[in-house]
Amino acid sequence: MLMNNAIFTILDDLSIQYKRIDHVPVYTSQQARELIPEQQAASVKNLFLKDKKGRQHFLVAIADHKSLDMKKLASQIGSTRLSLASPDRLQTYLGVEPGAVSLLALVNDPENQVQLLIDRDVWDEQFLQCHPLVNTATLILAMDDVKRFLEGVGHSPKLVEI
Repeated sequence: MLMNNAIFTILDDLSIQYKRIDHVPVYTSQQARELIPEQQAASVKNLFLKDKKGRQHFLVAIADHKSLDMKKLASQIGSTRLSLASPDRLQTYLGVEPGAVSLLALVNDPENQVQLLIDRDVWDEQFLQCHPLVNTATLILAMDDVKRFLEGVGHSPKLVEI
């Protein structure tokens, strides 16, 4: 598992530019809205989910002002009942702690055990806010760079309607 500083090396290797904002630890998207200065970038809520038997894992990125109906999402992706995965599973599959979840954590999933689900509204944004494997900083990335990052770490997102 990569530590947070290594993510910057990977971003640099992929020629991905970012703006970094350091801040106090945030654990929820609501805290982030209150404590991080407003940016011209989509603020995203990231949820790490598992199916009923814990065989499939999903990282879901949705606009932070939206609510997720897990029953509808499960139906949309053809899965069994979805629920939040435990912090232990989060650490095992993505190598991050609760509060630090973002699509950048997919760098720690080289075997593609986690399926990325992105809300189409987020996918259509120009810029995105992401935690760099810790919840004490936020990066602003151009969406084209996010797409290049995902390609670089071997993950293809499935777009969903939330």
